[in-house]
Amino acid sequence: MNGIKRVLVIGPAWVGDMVMAQSLLDVLHSQSPGVAIDVVAPASSYPLLARMPLVRRPWQLAVGHGRLGLLARRRLGKRLKRERYTAAFVLPRSFKSALVPFWAGIPYRVGWRGEMRFGLLTEPRRFSRQRYPRMVERFVALAYPREALLPDNLPRPRLEPTEADRLGVLERFGLSVTGRPVLALCPGAAYGPAKRWPAEYFGALARAKQREGWAVWLLGSASEWGAARLIRNACGEQCVDLVGKTSLVDAIDLLSWASVVVANDSGLMHIAAALGRRVVAIYGSSSPGYTPPLSDPEKNRVVSLKLDCVPCFRRVCPLGEPRCLLDLEPDIVLEALADLVG
Repeated sequence: MNGIKRVLVIGPAWVGDMVMAQSLLDVLHSQSPGVAIDVVAPASSYPLLARMPLVRRPWQLAVGHGRLGLLARRRLGKRLKRERYTAAFVLPRSFKSALVPFWAGIPYRVGWRGEMRFGLLTEPRRFSRQRYPRMVERFVALAYPREALLPDNLPRPRLEPTEADRLGVLERFGLSVTGRPVLALCPGAAYGPAKRWPAEYFGALARAKQREGWAVWLLGSASEWGAARLIRNACGEQCVDLVGKTSLVDAIDLLSWASVVVANDSGLMHIAAALGRRVVAIYGSSSPGYTPPLSDPEKNRVVSLKLDCVPCFRRVCPLGEPRCLLDLEPDIVLEALADLVG
């Protein structure tokens, strides 16, 4: 896409997907170093843009998750028309996601074919799971001509809080990172319970590492309060429970201090990888072949059971009990963690 000077990226709503979109921004910048990249995101993923390098200006889409919001999308599109973008990259495959760049009058609008988007995109591309098995490849491919081969090594997503941001979040929450390593546990996964390792297993992991002198932090949204309570019951009051107490930006800045992060296949897992933290990523119903931690292989370990039913990509286990998670016992994750930290 050489020659593009001002582009608009329509970002996804899922936090992990937005982290992976950083790879597309890097490719666009490498193709045209003077490019100005603005990103539209809904409230769920918008805070990430404050920590994403190469984003010149973030635009928040004031529409609730799953809602059509025609008036709000039209209003934003008309506002963005004044920006005179030369190209738009539409990452979600929904009909509604293509409306803003259409109403903004952007001359080149590329995205994958999805929900009746003919006319909204100037270049609707045919989607192939076989050609692009990983989510990040599907994003990055939009920056290249049709049928072009992607580079073997795609740019890794990266989030970059400033040192002032990192020090400020420690002060606000009264935390110290001196004297012992920090294990950050992220027991949630917004997609559904078939991606959540049992809270009791997280508790056993926390207890084992506390015995070795580690500090343990719990991070997640308010919806993970029940899991956090079970983990606290297992490892005691010395565990620092930050679940439901932080903003997404706070969580980014806090994770930047972690020695190791253990997380489900979730937004916080992808954030930790993009921060360059050492990560143990736990997969249940999802696949590490589709959304792996996109960091240096020396800095992550993937834990997943190769059962016949995996991956099913279901929110709730159709068999009643998610053996892919229940049979993945704490000792397996402890072993992966030990291998990671040496």
